Amino acid sequence: MPQPIHTVASIRAIEALTLPGAVPPLMERAGAAAAAVALSLLPPSDAPVLVACGPGNNGGDGFVVARHLRSAGHRVSVAFAADPTRLPADAAVARAAWLAAGGSTDASLPPPPPQGWALVVDALFGIGLQRPIEGLYADWIENLSASSGLRLALDIPSGLDADTGHRPGACFRADHTVTFIALKPGLLTLDGPDHCGTLHLATLDLDTEALVAAPGHTVATELFSTRLHPRQRNSHKGSYGDAALIGGAPGMVGAALLAGRAAAYLGAGRVLVGLLDPAALAVDVERPELMFRDAATLLGETGLGALGVGPGLGQSDAARTLVATALAASPPLLLDADALNLVAQDSQLQAALAGRTQAAVLTPHPAEAARLLGSDTGAIQADRIAAACALARRYRAWVVLKGCGSVIAGPDGRWWINTSGNPAMATAGMGDVLTGIICALLARGWPPGEALLAGVHLHGVAADTLCAEQGLDTGLLAGEVAEAARRSLNHWLRACAPARQA
Repeated sequence: MPQPIHTVASIRAIEALTLPGAVPPLMERAGAAAAAVALSLLPPSDAPVLVACGPGNNGGDGFVVARHLRSAGHRVSVAFAADPTRLPADAAVARAAWLAAGGSTDASLPPPPPQGWALVVDALFGIGLQRPIEGLYADWIENLSASSGLRLALDIPSGLDADTGHRPGACFRADHTVTFIALKPGLLTLDGPDHCGTLHLATLDLDTEALVAAPGHTVATELFSTRLHPRQRNSHKGSYGDAALIGGAPGMVGAALLAGRAAAYLGAGRVLVGLLDPAALAVDVERPELMFRDAATLLGETGLGALGVGPGLGQSDAARTLVATALAASPPLLLDADALNLVAQDSQLQAALAGRTQAAVLTPHPAEAARLLGSDTGAIQADRIAAACALARRYRAWVVLKGCGSVIAGPDGRWWINTSGNPAMATAGMGDVLTGIICALLARGWPPGEALLAGVHLHGVAADTLCAEQGLDTGLLAGEVAEAARRSLNHWLRACAPARQA
């Protein structure tokens, strides 16, 4: 199921509603939940554990974890350099309970035992941190991140921005992160996944959706499950639409082929590829099912189910004319790659995009998003959700801002973070395959929002499946993902069939 994603502001709103009178207190619940994860990672007893506690409530969570681990028979050391008289009330109670249980604290990081720490726990700073970590705590984070044992972060790795995934300074690198109440955006996008390791969600027995509406969600098949139904027996290729892919300037024909093949694998009734290169091939010998046209001729055809413009398009005057023609056309439209760059350069194209009756689908990477917003890549990456929402709002479009934790935003302000996919996808042609996948779904009659959510998620799932099956960290080719996406889509169809029949 899609999981709710809460920003720092909405987490604070939940806490304001639940902290007063909570029994057990939320800090006790959080510490116990994190301790349970820690115990699942540790041997049964007598393992050396270091818990580094900070000056706020995250440090209080750490004291609770330390107390539980000590009670379970582990040798627990606690580093705590803050002024205990300035701890928040709940954290002060947690520290006192740790001391009353026989624990003690060190004002500096103790040296590791001869065999090293079995586990180090980062309880320094939580989601409220608004500045780079410097000085003593930066040194602690560097030391803890270099531990040879397992590394566990409480709520969020110290130094990571909970709303954006940005790390402005020192940042703890965890093997596991136990996050409390709900997922936060920064755990799922930009630098978050590299610093969080495996995520464990502890809701603390709170029904967050009943308390505060989540501003965002993760992507899951339930968001588009009503579209996952088998083909009727009485159907033909015309029942599944014509997907038209426009691109393939000289030297970049391969991009259009990758998109076209992906559209064919995803079940478009017919796939037509319109190439700018007048000397390009007239048949794809590997996939002769594809039909080829001159790009301008293809755009003039009637009855197209969907248009995907951009793979290998280039930025020539001819390419600009094609984009203008596509923007004025009625079929569902996806713009990618140089089609986006051309729009970014031309106010008339921007107005035409924003003025379309039916929302288009835009699939920019951060640099393309920056051009579309008149910004720079650094600013886009500093707040990926805000950037995706700004694009969707400005161009009245459905947008995916690609990257680690791709952000999907709708023109109505809703947003999602996709958690499928992996670093092996960082190779040429992956965006072209995504264009073909989404274009096929659009051609088959899917609404643009559901086509985008499904296409992005499916793209990542297919790559994850291939990498798991073949043990790949690198060397994944874009062309391989299209066929794997067909397999994953059909798996979804089979999985949904029993529910429909029931």
